[in-house]
Amino acid sequence: MPITSAFSQRSLPVAARFRDLEGCASVVALLSNPYNQRVPKVTIDGKTIEFEHGELPYHEHGKPESLLDICLSKGIHLEHACGGNCACTTCHVIVNSGMENLSEMDDDEADRVQMAAGLTLRSRLGCQCIVLGDVDVVIPSWNINYVSEGGGSINLGDAIPAGKK
Repeated sequence: MPITSAFSQRSLPVAARFRDLEGCASVVALLSNPYNQRVPKVTIDGKTIEFEHGELPYHEHGKPESLLDICLSKGIHLEHACGGNCACTTCHVIVNSGMENLSEMDDDEADRVQMAAGLTLRSRLGCQCIVLGDVDVVIPSWNINYVSEGGGSINLGDAIPAGKK
């Protein structure tokens, strides 16, 4: 169905008008379960938090409403040596459930996440994946406090100096 005809079906409910659009699975998911999509539950390493879309203060680290942005807003530590600019992999997370409730991976993230240690098919960068609904992620144990404990960035070479000995 062409996009123009989808938008001209004003008599159909909003979700029904978008249902036939290719590549818009996240829009359909967002509209078909309004409470869980407006106030998603994000579980990070067993700690569950909720946030309301559009209500988080943006911290200029990663994309707005990304896992990193949510962590910063809710006081959960997630490494981000590059400031959330998709230039390292210190915010690497593994999605246990809810992959369909995250934004699609763009080319920049796909290229960068391939460099993450412990890469899995469910790996994402916390600074890049925008939360659209309920999601459960884990921070790989090798990554917890890697940079803050003196480790240099594995992807930026000398851009982030190693800790003092």
